[in-house]
Amino acid sequence: MTLEVADSSFGRFWGLRGEWVEQPNVRRGGESGVQRVWADNGQLLYVKRQAGHVYRSWRYPLGRPTVLREQDALEGLRSLGVSVPNIVFCGAERDQQGQWRALLVTEALNGFEEIDHWYASGGRERHGEQVHDRLLQVLAESLARMHRGRWQHSCLYSKHVFVKVTGEGEQAEVQVALLDLEKARKRLTAGRAARHDLRQLRRHSSFSLCDWDKLIYFYQTAFGSALKGLG
Repeated sequence: MTLEVADSSFGRFWGLRGEWVEQPNVRRGGESGVQRVWADNGQLLYVKRQAGHVYRSWRYPLGRPTVLREQDALEGLRSLGVSVPNIVFCGAERDQQGQWRALLVTEALNGFEEIDHWYASGGRERHGEQVHDRLLQVLAESLARMHRGRWQHSCLYSKHVFVKVTGEGEQAEVQVALLDLEKARKRLTAGRAARHDLRQLRRHSSFSLCDWDKLIYFYQTAFGSALKGLG
């Protein structure tokens, strides 16, 4: 089934179907999965579809669909100048049994790929160390902007870091985007957000010690202060 993107009604988006890229998982008392769908206008979309999948907090003790929290994070990071997927539609409603149904539809990041895939396909060797250093710097600056805004990604694995490199040498353009912000939240201080995410990225990435040291140097320069325990 295809859909014209201009029509953003919940029912029409809910009826949209495509290839599962993340099979529905049972968690948080419900199901959540992601499908890849082509719209009628040729645009590639990713549809996160949820049923009864909620989080609870002091503000929402009865539960709130997690895609609404992800929408807040996507909009918050974009306002800080951090590249994230564009939102096409986001909404939630209760079915006849009172269970939440929720959708988050985003545009594909054309030309981007997971940073680990970029490494595995020879991106570093193809573009050279100068471009690779630039990639580390752009990633560091993106993370610093997020953290200075007191946003914590909370699931900062290398598989959620996407990169796009066009051109060669000094003329190369390097872009970095962050995905999967379902668990993102605001922290009281930028330092708390930074320490949590960077320690998590260190555990869930394959950066060499040398590359990690470069990343932290670029990060602390952009962040504006040193953070202990990130080596």
